[in-house]
Amino acid sequence: MVERVAIIGAGPAGCALACMLTERGIHTTVYDSDKTPDLLVGESLVPAVIPILRRLGIEERVAEISHIKRGAALRHGNGNRVDFEFQNFGRDYPNYSYNIPRPGFDRLMRTRAEELGVQFVSHKASVEKVIDDPNRELSLSKDSLIAGGYTPDSPPDLLVDATGRARLFSRKLGITAQRGPRNDVAHFAHFENFAADSVLPGQVVLSVLRCGWSWQIPLTETVTSVGIVLDKHAARDYGATAAERLDAVIEDNSLLNLAGAHRTRVSDVMTYSNYQLISDQAFGKGWILLGDALGFVDPMLSPGVFMALESAAVMDELVFAKTVHNIAQGAQAYYDHMLDWHAAWGKLIAYFYDGRLLSMGAVRDHIRQHAGPFSLSRYAEPFVSRALSQLVSGVKTRGPLPQAILHHSCRHLIKDPQIPEQNKIRRSLDETSSLKLTVHNQSAVA
Repeated sequence: MVERVAIIGAGPAGCALACMLTERGIHTTVYDSDKTPDLLVGESLVPAVIPILRRLGIEERVAEISHIKRGAALRHGNGNRVDFEFQNFGRDYPNYSYNIPRPGFDRLMRTRAEELGVQFVSHKASVEKVIDDPNRELSLSKDSLIAGGYTPDSPPDLLVDATGRARLFSRKLGITAQRGPRNDVAHFAHFENFAADSVLPGQVVLSVLRCGWSWQIPLTETVTSVGIVLDKHAARDYGATAAERLDAVIEDNSLLNLAGAHRTRVSDVMTYSNYQLISDQAFGKGWILLGDALGFVDPMLSPGVFMALESAAVMDELVFAKTVHNIAQGAQAYYDHMLDWHAAWGKLIAYFYDGRLLSMGAVRDHIRQHAGPFSLSRYAEPFVSRALSQLVSGVKTRGPLPQAILHHSCRHLIKDPQIPEQNKIRRSLDETSSLKLTVHNQSAVA
């Protein structure tokens, strides 16, 4: 039985797991390095996160500091725009989520954990390899043991790596990881007087640019988070610094330039990279990976914070539940479950990058406006719309049926293969300039 757990990292995943384990009666210590930047990727949530917020008892508090979010939008400089409005999927999954101030959200998570009795230690924990213990591969260093109230003779039963992209355990053990197919970098900042271009409350707008893509997230009535995602090599064409690149991309793309004509930047410009990764190993003797330390996905459609909290909920259920009698089997089940999640998001995100998601949404809208009352496409449209909403909201992203509906709809309803080609994300300006843009009639639907 696991009676004492040490979690290294006090982000949303670490704090959520600490809350859940404490409620199970497991003594939990969280090591917090107290080094949190002012801006973090993950300022928008998907509806699938709401049940976890409710389980933690913090949804009302999140609502107080956040901006309600009713959907997402995809758009292109060629004039295409598709709006996805969240739908109700039963009592547990409402038709909304939140855009959050990440530092405030993280503090709220920690406060909740402290209320439940979680012990926090202000200490940058370090770990060492263990070679003479058949039950452990890693141990807290001596000073970290002491800081957490442990001794070499009485260490925690299990170590949890919640250090995010630092991937403390993996680096120490030399564990490899599978990276995504892209080589992108993101620069983002907060602006006043930058229109979010939302047609639904709190709607996140994703724009396909001449090169790469951007996000606009309304955080308050006056502040918008604006980010650009570019191939690392292409980013160099826009300047030497993050601030130069962000401004240059905004000026270079009419979709952003118009919305930000009178913008005032009110934060530093932050940079993130390596947007898709999954570890080749998730657990070992005496340790397990959690949240971003296990893997992270592209920020497109905002799955990051949900995936962090979901990993905590899945680990709690499959590894620490009283019905679990074999930690290794539970850990393997947890790893398999999270691999399935990463694969599902990866598939959906690929539809965005290759242009099919925007194209399918445009076809859906055309069917609504122009298809005859007895056409096959008119009959299929409600199923397509529901599947799209389920996928982008996180509610059924792993669902075989919504995935199949999207796949077959793209295959049979998008008649012109040049439409996705025009809507896809370009890796470079050279690729964009070489594209011969033509106007296609989207009335050719089934």
